[in-house]
Amino acid sequence: MTFAPEAPTTLRFLSLEITDRCQLTCPTLCYAESGPTGSHGSMTEDDWNRTIDEAAALGAEDIQLIGGEPTLHPAFARMIQRAVGTGLRVRVYSNLYRIRSEHWQVFEHPDVRLATTYHSTVAADHDAVTGRAGSHRATRANIVEAVRRGIRLKVAVLDGGDHERAERARAEMQALGVHDVHVSVVRAVGNAAGGALPSASSLCGRCGDQKAAVLADGSVSVCELGRFLTAGSVKDVSLASVLASDRWAEVAASIPRRAGAAPCPPDCAPNDDSSCGPDNSGPCSPADG
Repeated sequence: MTFAPEAPTTLRFLSLEITDRCQLTCPTLCYAESGPTGSHGSMTEDDWNRTIDEAAALGAEDIQLIGGEPTLHPAFARMIQRAVGTGLRVRVYSNLYRIRSEHWQVFEHPDVRLATTYHSTVAADHDAVTGRAGSHRATRANIVEAVRRGIRLKVAVLDGGDHERAERARAEMQALGVHDVHVSVVRAVGNAAGGALPSASSLCGRCGDQKAAVLADGSVSVCELGRFLTAGSVKDVSLASVLASDRWAEVAASIPRRAGAAPCPPDCAPNDDSSCGPDNSGPCSPADG
């Protein structure tokens, strides 16, 4: 690997899209177009570990493990341990469809947070969104289990146009004991774009601002939803070199900055105890597909 000269770079949040594989397809929503036939990409465990270490060295406070479904990656738990060991806080964005017993133990770590998406109080509606029968029952049961275990959980409800359904889902989550739940708009990216070409106008306007995402092939993008705006690969150069490059400055500048714009789902992290949320203009990161 060749490392270019590094320049000072500000990074607070890094999202790691560690796999394209997911048990669900979310045919009308998934920004990453993930599914059961997706791969774990070309990044090795060593590549991910090096990227985590570099993020910590750059001053990042939080990282997010996302996919696809991140718990399907064979090195998932070890990556969390690596990140926590460097002093980073970790957020896992999971569909909560299937959670192994050892993963529950990982989620209970004080520096680990959990996030998921819930689509409807009606099982058939939720399952239609995810493309998998039984996903509502499984995800709802695991939300209940996370609450029972006292795990810090954030739930996003995506509003695709049926506002009343979204509000009912929000109310149900609150009734179950989820204190951090909100409704987010659906961005026209990936499956939600309906075949249209991706556009920076679909983004919340905060992408690339003290945050970045590394995709499963090592590409560095301004965020997961802005995956079509990339500026090099951590398989070729250091993360700092990518973020200090002219190309990164170019793609970041191409994103319309809109004051007061609604953040991307689930709400643009880091959020729980740092900077970002529906009423904050700080750096953000989007949600699971």
